[in-house]
Amino acid sequence: MSKIRVSAFRWVPPFAQGLVREFRVRWALEEAGLPYEERLIGPEEQPSESYRRLQPFGQVPAYEEDGLVMFESGAIVLHIAERFETLMPAEPKARARTKTWMFAALNTLEPPIQNLAEVDLFRAGEEWVKQRRPQVVEAVRIRLGELGKYMEGREYLEERFTAGDLLMTTVLRIPRHTELLAEVPVLDAYRLRCEARPAFKKAMADHMEPFARNAPPSR
Repeated sequence: MSKIRVSAFRWVPPFAQGLVREFRVRWALEEAGLPYEERLIGPEEQPSESYRRLQPFGQVPAYEEDGLVMFESGAIVLHIAERFETLMPAEPKARARTKTWMFAALNTLEPPIQNLAEVDLFRAGEEWVKQRRPQVVEAVRIRLGELGKYMEGREYLEERFTAGDLLMTTVLRIPRHTELLAEVPVLDAYRLRCEARPAFKKAMADHMEPFARNAPPSR
């Protein structure tokens, strides 16, 4: 059995808990039934030479498996999914469609949604945000509406749960500080359906545990 190690943050503020991208890798590993070790890091490890050899940008996750070192959560999930039919069908056309949805989650849906999170969570109160935010929100609404139309009458992006759904769900969780997803009930139901999976629940519990254990003292 391959020995796998995944880096994760020791602690992040509450607004980021449940959203850090290492969670995507944990979830994929749980769906695949692969055991792994976590490597918890903090601000002091991020700029270190040893960590930058694993992750050139100092982010998480870094992924280590039998001498293979990877970064970028989407690439790591793809690496895992290509070996397990629980995440990617064996039939060639179905595999191609699954990969297409993985890229769509990260390249079509995530950029406008992450832009909104940046505006709301990191730039709130800045004067330019008052004028810019309505346009940012509208860009998210357009993409959610388009995906919602596709999802009408479907339970998953393809005939069953795949790595495309895994990544899409993690993207749809990002605007949880808004009511935008609730405006598209078919998408909200889809997200909840994916979050009900046992592998999601296990991965989320393991993702959240270090934050509780390493929370800074209350002032």
